Amino acid sequence: MKKTILLLTLLMGAMIEAQETKTNQIPQISVTGEGKIKIVPDMGVISLGVENTGKDAAEVKKMNDEIVDKVIKYIKKNAIPASDYQTTNVSLYKNYDYEKKKYNFVANQTITITLKDLKKYNEFMMGVSDTGVTTIHGVEFKSSKMSDYESDARKSAMLNAKKKAEDYVSVLNQKVGKALLISDATFVNPPIPMFKGAMMSMDAEAGGMPRETLAIGEIEINATVQVTFVLE
Repeated sequence: MKKTILLLTLLMGAMIEAQETKTNQIPQISVTGEGKIKIVPDMGVISLGVENTGKDAAEVKKMNDEIVDKVIKYIKKNAIPASDYQTTNVSLYKNYDYEKKKYNFVANQTITITLKDLKKYNEFMMGVSDTGVTTIHGVEFKSSKMSDYESDARKSAMLNAKKKAEDYVSVLNQKVGKALLISDATFVNPPIPMFKGAMMSMDAEAGGMPRETLAIGEIEINATVQVTFVLE
């Protein structure tokens, strides 16, 4: 029985090795394709912070809760659905002030809002500043059609790989055949920059026009693929 198993193992190994040798003998070319797409964001994720400090933990928490209540009511007033905002961090801790040599309690809460219409950004931020928000952690730009654009970038990368292969073999009087191997070599980086220290001042300029306080820019989506083609 053991001899039979050993024989079958050796036979399978020989078959695999023969197949690999045959594959390696096939004329082929390996190239890397790149696809890049630039899009204008159509939505933003705003991170707001509320912080209060005091000697009494209960009083500090109460002050923080009152401001958070105003923030949430303001969000609802702007007809932002419940699915588009949430509390992402809550903390209450004891902190020692080395300069004054005494302890204080610090209450923190962070609320994240998805604003699906960036045209409302200035108006929204001007109003939210009146609720008592103490910090704007940042604004993250996104696209509601990100998955579609990522798919387009991948297709562009494949077309780029095929074009590269055709350029290389065109001088050899050969043609690019079917793909033997496709490997996604995309390295995912956060494509969305953070706009730190967002401006809350909306003072009117000459002519009554509001100040531009947000530079939206573009999102660049990159896709990289490695493809091995048969040469005909």
